[in-house]
Amino acid sequence: MICNLGSKDFMKLLKTNKFAIASALAAVAFGVSSASGADQLTVVSWGGAYTKSQVEAYHKPYTKQFGTKILSENYSGGLAEIKAQVEAKSVKWDLVDLEMSDAIRGCDEGLLETVDISILPKGDNGVAAKDDFIDGAITDCAIANIVWSTIYAYDKSKFSGKKPQTMADFFDTKKFPGKRGMRKTPKANLEFALTADGVPARDVYKLLATKEGVNRAFKKLDTIKSSVIWWEAGAQPPQLLADGEVAMTTAYNGRIFNAIAVEKKPFEIVWDGQVFDMDLWAIPKGAKNKAEAMKFLAFSTDTKRLAGQAAWISYGPARKSSIPLIGKHAEAGIEMGPHMPTAANNFKNVVQNDFEFWADRQDELNERFNAWLAK
Repeated sequence: MICNLGSKDFMKLLKTNKFAIASALAAVAFGVSSASGADQLTVVSWGGAYTKSQVEAYHKPYTKQFGTKILSENYSGGLAEIKAQVEAKSVKWDLVDLEMSDAIRGCDEGLLETVDISILPKGDNGVAAKDDFIDGAITDCAIANIVWSTIYAYDKSKFSGKKPQTMADFFDTKKFPGKRGMRKTPKANLEFALTADGVPARDVYKLLATKEGVNRAFKKLDTIKSSVIWWEAGAQPPQLLADGEVAMTTAYNGRIFNAIAVEKKPFEIVWDGQVFDMDLWAIPKGAKNKAEAMKFLAFSTDTKRLAGQAAWISYGPARKSSIPLIGKHAEAGIEMGPHMPTAANNFKNVVQNDFEFWADRQDELNERFNAWLAK
């Protein structure tokens, strides 16, 4: 594409669309141009309001600029499907939105392509990508797009008196009666259990690294096990609340915000004890459209694109240069800054997900969790 431009046309394009040039150069580095790139990319994410935010901020602009159609597929996380595709040498997914611990494990197990960070554009402030992304956002095989939190929420109309305020309240079914919704995984639930049992945030993983700490967490979960309705997909918790099936539920903060801001639901987020996390783009090993997926990855993690996603859902961008650009919600007109997990009022008692802990211990703790569920 660039090679066919005259010098005047090239300078005009450079002035009007710097990112198009950067993306095209990255494409050339991977042996692909807009003319010879893939006609379609299969991008896999978590569905609901989250995928909508990606479609609006990334997919539509990418298709408009490069002509490549984006096919969105949903999944419920984990590495099982990626592993199956890679081992069968029949990789159907081009790009997947992964939790950090899965990105680390997937890279260690050879399930993901490595990413050359030179394809990542500088921030709009001119800062190199390696310095513009927040700490931990760039890994060997994946690049972060958002920061998010698992919180719990309740329906305000269900509580006429005192309202839940702490993680301990979530586990107190005498003080706050009703069913609880929880994700069907040990991740975050074990952290919540220890926080509710009085363990300071800074000591949660120190304790979980011991047999005694894990036993203590499961003992705390025992206290509400009979009251729990388990969910797996991120769209389920707000629906459980809306249908009155639970009084409170753990959830991804952005899903509850969307229900409040867009659907006008009477829900309230409790930020105490939130488990803070990142999601990242990764490319399965052997993806058929690897070069185009790399181009999409670079495009969707530039300054403006990441800030643009924050206009659709209350997840923070993974680039520092994107943060000052966060404005109002695209539909509801609400200022988004105060609703981010990292806003000062929301970030007072936070457990930051220990990615290495979960990468190392997830299989073992999944096995114990599933055995506990079966009792």
